[in-house]
Amino acid sequence: MADSLRVGDEDPRGLTRGARVELTFDEVSIEAYAGESIAAALLAADVRAMRRTRRHEAPRGLFCGIGACHDCLVRVDGSAPVRACLTPVRDGMAVTTHVLGEGGPS
Repeated sequence: MADSLRVGDEDPRGLTRGARVELTFDEVSIEAYAGESIAAALLAADVRAMRRTRRHEAPRGLFCGIGACHDCLVRVDGSAPVRACLTPVRDGMAVTTHVLGEGGPS
């Protein structure tokens, strides 16, 4: 991927990435790498909105990146909402947009 936002295989700092995995976000296939958070994988795939507000369906996404703000809430395999910035990717996971107030805990 020439336009990838990820560290490349030949990074001069010596950083390496984990094995390639695939997940889906709202039924769209997303390429990710073991060791990345869901938020990192979504941002690399140019996905900015990870949830929507209840009243106005306003898009919300990664804000703090450390799990304090809860703006990056998503659902994984039908789970209660989890913070995408703190949740590691795994092969085959189905991630969906979270709408506050729908389907259980907000």
